[in-house]
Amino acid sequence: MRADAQRNYDLIVEAAAEAIARDGAYASLEEIARSAGVGSATLHRRFPSRWSLLQAVFRTCVQNLAGRAEDLLAEPDALAAFTTWLREVTVYATTTRGLAVTLLNAPPEENETCGATLCAAGEKLLRRAVEQGTVRADVVMADVMTLANAISLAAQPADATKAERLLALSLAGIQPPAR
Repeated sequence: MRADAQRNYDLIVEAAAEAIARDGAYASLEEIARSAGVGSATLHRRFPSRWSLLQAVFRTCVQNLAGRAEDLLAEPDALAAFTTWLREVTVYATTTRGLAVTLLNAPPEENETCGATLCAAGEKLLRRAVEQGTVRADVVMADVMTLANAISLAAQPADATKAERLLALSLAGIQPPAR
C-alpha cells in the first residue's frame, strides 16, 4: 500500500473506532469519512462494506484476545483457563458497542472475520477442557461464541457485571454432570 493510501486507511479506522465507540456499529459512514478528512469514495474504496470497516476496527482487539487464549493454554486448569478467556471475550463484546452484532452478522463470504479468529483461539482452550473432562465432549466452539455474543447483547447497555453473571450461569451448562 502506498504511504498516502496507508495514511488514509489508518485515519479512517481511527475515525471509525471513535464513531463506533460513541454511536455503535451503525455509525454514519459519511461522518466517519468526514472525521478522517477523506471523501466518501476513499472510504468505500478501502472498505467496500460496513462489515469490512467494522472488522478493521475490531481486528487489533480481537488479535489481543486470541493472544490471550494462547497465553492461557499454559494454565494447568483447562476449565479455569477456558472460562477466564470467555469472560474476557464477553466483557469486551459487552463494553465495545457493535462487536457482538458484527460477530453474529458478518457475511459468510468474509473469510478472515473477527469471529473466525476468536473461534479458532477458543477452540484450543475448549479442546483442553474436554480432554481434562471438565467440559462435555459435545460442546461446539461456534455455539459457545454465539452464546457469549448473545449474552453481550442481553447485557446492554454495557453492563459488564450482568454479562459476567449471565456467562457464569451459562457455563454451568457445558460442564458434565457431577457424579
